[in-house]
Amino acid sequence: MSRIGKKPIVVPKEVKVDIAQNRISVEGKNGKMEFVLAHRISAELKDGILKFKSVAETKLDKTMLGTSRAIVNNMIIGVNQGYEKRLEIIGVGFRAQMEKNNLNMQLGFTHPVLYTPLEGVKVETPKPNQIVIKGIDKVKVGQVAAEIRAFRPPEPYKGKGIRYAGEYVRKKLGKAVAKAAA
Repeated sequence: MSRIGKKPIVVPKEVKVDIAQNRISVEGKNGKMEFVLAHRISAELKDGILKFKSVAETKLDKTMLGTSRAIVNNMIIGVNQGYEKRLEIIGVGFRAQMEKNNLNMQLGFTHPVLYTPLEGVKVETPKPNQIVIKGIDKVKVGQVAAEIRAFRPPEPYKGKGIRYAGEYVRKKLGKAVAKAAA
């Protein structure tokens, strides 16, 4: 069996889990999510502990078991606590602000960059050089963060661009410094 798939999930008291046929629905203080299990995977909830089982021991069943368990675990964390990604904007004149449902970013281009986040994801700009992305779906939060970062990823010479909070950007030596060192 899969190592991750074997681990039981302890469901918090604030979270309600319903299992009907191959559909798992999770409801908490932040919202509600659903997931359809593969036909070869089954789930069982007993005394606040959720366990997953597979029909056979094939490689496909093992991978589906671990994947299903991880997705449902992420759903439980999402509806209970939620997920958050923070981005930093580095560069002179680079800034972002929310305008209604769109994120308006000035990133050194000749035009402003407008981005509309996915449904169920909330984007905030507490400071002009910070972007906070929140939501209950881990995949959507990560996808929105990656799409925003892709507009201007950090470049290796000055480090200008959009980066994840705490991300280390390895800087290269410039042409003048490289000539002097040689």
